[in-house]
Amino acid sequence: MEVGGKETQYLRHVEKDVLIPKMVREKSKELCSDKVEDFTQCCQKNGFLMVVKCRKENAALKECLTGHYNDSTLYEECKQQYLKEREEFQRTGIPSKKRQQKVPSSM
Repeated sequence: MEVGGKETQYLRHVEKDVLIPKMVREKSKELCSDKVEDFTQCCQKNGFLMVVKCRKENAALKECLTGHYNDSTLYEECKQQYLKEREEFQRTGIPSKKRQQKVPSSM
């Protein structure tokens, strides 16, 4: 595959419809961390009554996540990040998670 060429940009179905959306969901959770925290605290505080008592927090979380999940700019950023990680894996044969683990902690 040529670097930066069309073949590098080609995405398989699983990449386009599963792997990149997973990255978008993870990034959305980071961007909505305050809403995630509010909902989590409400659920912990209310136990079984969370269904009734945490509607406001649930709605705010859902709105935040959906807004980011449907953001085409965020999808494109995650796609570019995925392509970069895929290219690096093809070059080195080392998955990005393992590369990050091999970095010495003294750096």
